[in-house]
Amino acid sequence: MVSKAMLVVAALATFAGGAPSDPLELVNGQAQVMHTRASRGAALDLLAHARGSYALRSAGQAYDLKVKFTVTSGGETQYDGAWEMEDVFDPAQGLRWTAKAEAGYTTTQIAANGVFYGEGTSSTIPLRLQEARAALFDPIPTERNVDGQVIRTSTATLNGAQVTCVLFSGTKGAAIPGRRWEETEECIDPQSGLLMVHSQIPGRYYAYEYGDAPQAGSYVLPKRVTVTEAGKTVSVISVVSLEELPGVDASLFEPTEAMLARGPSIEMAEAQKLSRAAGKSISTVAQPVGVFGLVTAAGELVEAHSLQPADPNSAAAIEDAKQINFSHPAGTGGRPRQYFVFVIEKFVASQ
Repeated sequence: MVSKAMLVVAALATFAGGAPSDPLELVNGQAQVMHTRASRGAALDLLAHARGSYALRSAGQAYDLKVKFTVTSGGETQYDGAWEMEDVFDPAQGLRWTAKAEAGYTTTQIAANGVFYGEGTSSTIPLRLQEARAALFDPIPTERNVDGQVIRTSTATLNGAQVTCVLFSGTKGAAIPGRRWEETEECIDPQSGLLMVHSQIPGRYYAYEYGDAPQAGSYVLPKRVTVTEAGKTVSVISVVSLEELPGVDASLFEPTEAMLARGPSIEMAEAQKLSRAAGKSISTVAQPVGVFGLVTAAGELVEAHSLQPADPNSAAAIEDAKQINFSHPAGTGGRPRQYFVFVIEKFVASQ
């Protein structure tokens, strides 16, 4: 569990400087704070509409979704190379999804009648696999998750078209141009209502493309999602096909003996974001450094890496993040849980 002292730092930390420049950082000028109930409601409605496009399991229709993605992290995270993933869903029976990487990882996960089972190479879902699932099934926070947070909006241009960017965070911060370090950013096409750019922390972006997009009724998935970190593409996620099914073979949702013996499978919980005073900078000019990683069910921070790798404090930021005690209780129904963590490491400039 994160210590109370850490939570205090997270609640109070704000930074004078805005987010670092990035080709996909669209908010560079002033953003308007949504003070009134009406203005907040409009921003939340925009988010809800975009989020609804991805809610395939709410349609009451069985489907088969096939996805491929390629990871090119340069060894910063596990299982670089080609991946395949498939989801088979039946509203009367449950969900079965599988994934395999050419580097050797495999998993099969079943959710049926409120019980979750899994088997494969490891009980932990690798960071890039959870990333691909988050990009397609849960990219935008719900209204409940942003309730009480500061909301700002700004118009921007992406590929020649206007988008509306919604920024939100748990701290008020300074009234500065551009995005603040602690803000999550969702940029949406106001005409189609589709999500175009998603960014939980500066330096890391999902860019969505909808040309020849797969559809099931009113639900629209992107044809491609490109994930970038520090301006470098680290994963390209492609939806190969989305097929509506008249029904699904019930045997697909029956757990194997190995699944039953293993017990409840891993829960991929919502991401956490922390701010932390990291200490003295080795540079005379200090900026925050974002560290991104995965917290396992055992509370271990794995696949951690800097989102500003060129910063002279990058290595120190990663090491400092690894000192945090991430132990946490089990999730829903006693299931082991893992989650993304974003640690904003704040350094004090050398004199």
